[in-house]
Amino acid sequence: MQRVMVIGCCGAGKSTFARRLGTATGLPVEHLDRHYWLPEWTAADPDRWRSTVTALAARERWILDGNYGGTLDLRLARADTVVYLDYSTATCLWRITKRSLSYFGRARPDVPPGCRERFDPDFYRYVATFNRRRRGPLLDKLARHRPGQSVRIFQNDGEAERYLATLR
Repeated sequence: MQRVMVIGCCGAGKSTFARRLGTATGLPVEHLDRHYWLPEWTAADPDRWRSTVTALAARERWILDGNYGGTLDLRLARADTVVYLDYSTATCLWRITKRSLSYFGRARPDVPPGCRERFDPDFYRYVATFNRRRRGPLLDKLARHRPGQSVRIFQNDGEAERYLATLR
């Protein structure tokens, strides 16, 4: 395991899992949110963003945490391991609510400075519809993984925790 993608709905715990996986493996962790977002939640220029992800994925060793479907192909082509946190909508909604309350008005550690946590109805709508709209196509892509590429799908914290325990 040298190049690991951690994907899943917002609120599934990708950043937390990626940090813990990084500790267990010694692999460097990159939170894609830190590269995509500019201050005040301004999205990166699409060409610059694709170039950034291409450079990150070209590295020899990494854990890349984040979905960003427009660059999934770049990361999938280089990843030897994919971890999909396939958690329930209720879990993800609860966690983004808890996160919003905990960090309200401040930037979280996995986002760039100037991206203060806030209540965003569009973000809640995205999380509420993620599994219905995006889960199927994502699972289809993962089902076509290349030989030698490991795909791990966890549906709850217990499964993810048991996996991490095997790495210690």
